[in-house]
Amino acid sequence: MQEFFAFFATVIVVSASGVMAPGPLFASTISSGLRQRLAGFKIAIGHTMVELPLVVLIGLGVLTIEGFPQFRIIITILGAASIFGFAALQLRSALSGAVTKDSKYGPLFTGILLTGLNPFFLVWWFTIGVKLILDAMVLWSFWGILVMFALHIWMDYAWLTFVSASSAKSTKFLSGKSYKIFMVGINAVLVYFGVTFLLDVL
Repeated sequence: MQEFFAFFATVIVVSASGVMAPGPLFASTISSGLRQRLAGFKIAIGHTMVELPLVVLIGLGVLTIEGFPQFRIIITILGAASIFGFAALQLRSALSGAVTKDSKYGPLFTGILLTGLNPFFLVWWFTIGVKLILDAMVLWSFWGILVMFALHIWMDYAWLTFVSASSAKSTKFLSGKSYKIFMVGINAVLVYFGVTFLLDVL
């Protein structure tokens, strides 16, 4: 039991570097939270749909960066393109005043897209995260992967739900004009991350 709590503490501390780091998922959660209070929870579900299979495949040794050297470059370019597209859609919606609660580009899809095409997220799991996976497997074999993931993923749900709920509360203080200014600002941050992705590999 002592080794479990020691491992639990390690996962919490190490995971915080990825979960709470500002990035495209964080910025999009703020933006989505303005329209849906629980958008963060739905984004976390989409995030899980990508993260769980990735963690399992890394643990089984199926996926490695060395096995596909061009992997990061391809994902980075696709990720930047998806961020630019997402930001453009958000800006068009905000500036036209067509803010709706139910968009086909919903939080779940956002969570899948901005997780699967985020090179920083993928590199984190292939470098920092892989040690957590290996340590868990030493302790509990294959089941250690699922134990580690359970100890990690609740932080994503807690953090993203908190962020979107906090964002939703801010709508009380945003008028039509200030809302547009805010949306321009938050999507400018998204574009910044997209540019940063490209500069990192070019």
